[in-house]
Amino acid sequence: MKYVCVSGGVISGIGKGVLASSTGMLLKTLGLRVTSIKIDPYLNIDAGTMSPLEHGECYVLDDGGEVDLDLGNYERYLGISLSRQNNITTGKIYSTVIERERKGDYLGKTVQVVPHITDTIQNWIERVAKIPVDKSGIEPDVCIIELGGTVGDIESAPFVEALRQFQFRVGRENFALIHVSLVPVINGEQKTKPTQAAIRELRGLGLYPDMIACRCQAKLDKHTIEKISMFCHVGPEQVLAVHNVSSTYHVPLLLKQEKILDFLNQRLQLSAMNVPPEMITKGDKLLEDWTHLTCQEDRAFDKVKIAIVGKYTNLHDSYLSVIKSLEHSAMRCSRKLHIVWVESTDLEPAAEMKNKANFHKAWQAVCTADGILVPGGFGNRGTEGMIAATKWARENNIPYLGVCLGLQIAVIEFARNVLGKPKATSTEFNEDADEADSAIVYMPEIDKEKMGGTMRLGSRKTVFQPGSDSSIIRRLYGDPESINERHRHRYEVNPELANQFEEKGLKFVGRDEAGERMEIFELEDHPFFVGTQFHPEYLSKVLDPSRPFLGLVAASSGILDDILKEDLSKKETDF
Repeated sequence: MKYVCVSGGVISGIGKGVLASSTGMLLKTLGLRVTSIKIDPYLNIDAGTMSPLEHGECYVLDDGGEVDLDLGNYERYLGISLSRQNNITTGKIYSTVIERERKGDYLGKTVQVVPHITDTIQNWIERVAKIPVDKSGIEPDVCIIELGGTVGDIESAPFVEALRQFQFRVGRENFALIHVSLVPVINGEQKTKPTQAAIRELRGLGLYPDMIACRCQAKLDKHTIEKISMFCHVGPEQVLAVHNVSSTYHVPLLLKQEKILDFLNQRLQLSAMNVPPEMITKGDKLLEDWTHLTCQEDRAFDKVKIAIVGKYTNLHDSYLSVIKSLEHSAMRCSRKLHIVWVESTDLEPAAEMKNKANFHKAWQAVCTADGILVPGGFGNRGTEGMIAATKWARENNIPYLGVCLGLQIAVIEFARNVLGKPKATSTEFNEDADEADSAIVYMPEIDKEKMGGTMRLGSRKTVFQPGSDSSIIRRLYGDPESINERHRHRYEVNPELANQFEEKGLKFVGRDEAGERMEIFELEDHPFFVGTQFHPEYLSKVLDPSRPFLGLVAASSGILDDILKEDLSKKETDF
């Protein structure tokens, strides 16, 4: 097993996740099987109870793991399926050690950070790195380890020490470290001192970078590269100039141009690995397809404007997978994506009284959009604005996609304005609502006391219902009998009212295996009005866009019929 560790210095949020994903993707072009592990130094067990406005999106895996959003990057770039074990947190590590101590596994020894915490981290990495992550069931060849946060932070210290020890455990020829640093531009000059300080601190902790990925607004000057090489004790070929590019999908090609594969091949002796010919062929095809896709993105001129009507729009990372799914779909449709962010509270009547400018700006964005998307979320805030935007889309034949809460919002709007139930709501918004007005209800098996990990989570089957053969959404999936998608919700459509909705044209074309839970709706006599209780964005891949998102973008671009004529049963994820 080969290990490539990606750490960061100077500041957080400079693109370690994209660089780690891009490195893994390039290794796949060599025919290697690649897995990834993300280390998060926070004390939370997982990302499930964190506010999207503080930590960004909570990404959900097939096994129901609520994890850091960077695992979404790994899956999208590498075409793999990870487990909750691939996200290590301080909370998970300490819980494991304390549980073992309570059982007496340490035989009366004093339990300490070194060796007990650091050994647990190393054992975790070695164990998880061997878990197959694709349909082949074969153990991966390379594991990408991303160390979250910034080296030098006090909470990262046990993980840095564990990785220092780990390089000797697995052998120098099997461990490479890429350190991502910032090269700011001040008064037109590229400053190297922050990178020098970051590398000095890293070396003081016992980790020596094999490559330094320098993030900068512009291409690095030759003088800057030479200066970093000299003062950070690495060769010029070990300094990666990672400047800003038009999209993150160009980063793998930029890294290839910077000859990262040549260095890793030499450093980790990759050419000595026995790679089957068919995997080399797949790797070549992956690189060809990726290059074609990015070039096609650059050549796209026609625009498509999608309004995202949400409640966490102040931090766009709250909807990272939604954004990426729209990007994947726009590239597939050869369109330039223009996302318009609409804070749903700005659409509500109270907003007009408070700030008329924001109110009219929000409504102008909704009314001029080619398509409208209402994503997931929790709580009552902003829901009336979402309902108003959904009503506009339904009545004016604007393509609409509702995801999770978005599906529930559309059901409530339909109940109020079509079924004649003006008080229709969700028990999430009003626990005292009458049963006849409760269009959305709490799922009976969900724990109402504990918050963490108690929702309906992970991959579940959705069965297309009899008579749905002509359904747009079913055709987008390639006309299967059923699909598997990832869920994260506590509330669902009231099954007692399902027939009333269907009689008026809101068809629940997809239900759970028992036929009791409403998973997908589609409105009759509308260009594209679809809702999914699951989160289709979690399974979207760069080369294989999520089908509901593809339908939204295609319908918004006026090319849905062309997309439906393609062979949509083919999947490109097994590369």
